[in-house]
Amino acid sequence: MGAVSIREVAALAGVSITTVSNVLNRPEIVSRKAVERVEAAIESLGYVPNIAARQLRAGRSSVIGMAVINITNPFFAEMALGAERAAEASGYAVFVGNSYDSAARESHYLDLFDRQRLDGVLLAPIGDDLSALERFAKRSVPVVLVDRVDPSGRHASVSVDDVLGGRLAASHLIEGGARRLMFVGGPTRIAQMRERLEGTRIEAERARLDLAVVDEGALSVRLGLKIGRDLAAMPRASRPDGIVGGNDEVALGIMHSLIQAGVDVPGEVSIVGYDDIDFASASTVALTSIRQPSHEIGLRAAQLLLAALAGEDLRDRSVRFDPELVVRQSSRPVG
Repeated sequence: MGAVSIREVAALAGVSITTVSNVLNRPEIVSRKAVERVEAAIESLGYVPNIAARQLRAGRSSVIGMAVINITNPFFAEMALGAERAAEASGYAVFVGNSYDSAARESHYLDLFDRQRLDGVLLAPIGDDLSALERFAKRSVPVVLVDRVDPSGRHASVSVDDVLGGRLAASHLIEGGARRLMFVGGPTRIAQMRERLEGTRIEAERARLDLAVVDEGALSVRLGLKIGRDLAAMPRASRPDGIVGGNDEVALGIMHSLIQAGVDVPGEVSIVGYDDIDFASASTVALTSIRQPSHEIGLRAAQLLLAALAGEDLRDRSVRFDPELVVRQSSRPVG
């Protein structure tokens, strides 16, 4: 049996289609008797209003689109939960798209958000080109960048000082005695990774130490396991003794392979991750990490977007968090 139409409701109630529409959308202008007849017909037929169509006609969807770089990374998953928490409190739903480190997939989700006429967009962008957001500006659809700053200041943003994060990680390793540093990050088209590398390089140059850089693209535990096996096969005298992971997943993979190969962590190699995901503290050797307030980032970004939807001007509005070094067992103590 097909869906019941508004025409069938009108016929059973003995009123016009316009009257049924008014009962559904503006019951205050319809007589009480007509409202009762329409409501009885709706109940009898089991009619379900097409909410999506009604919202489209009203010019709003009550849905926010959110595209993140890689939802399999717990950092982005927690960030999405923060955005969802703020949105739900204001009667909005969040549609999350996983770009999975692909510019093409990111573009697909932005196209989808546009076609579906979503009310606003939260974007953790992969690259530096933000021209794809112009379509939203033309329709006055607010956009907030997440975990990223817009250099032009056109879009509001919520981000973390990743240069500081890289400096905190590298200086901790150096103060703990590391002299052969390595940064494992990627892909370099992601601004956050470039900034983490920049911070690491600043501290390496300050201490006059060489810095090896590994840029392998999308970071994962599997990639970390491979890199860890390669490092374990190196002679100890030439192996890096201080490693900054671009995220916790790759750092955990490296650490696991090194320990399996009999390399002492942190005795021979100190490791610092980035993000401070839950598993960082739960691994066999608890991972030292740079903590980002992932939930708060998503929450604040959604709050900014909701403020824009309420009519606030968000140009040049940005929120910037400072990261925090959380010292655990995977790195040598300072001093």
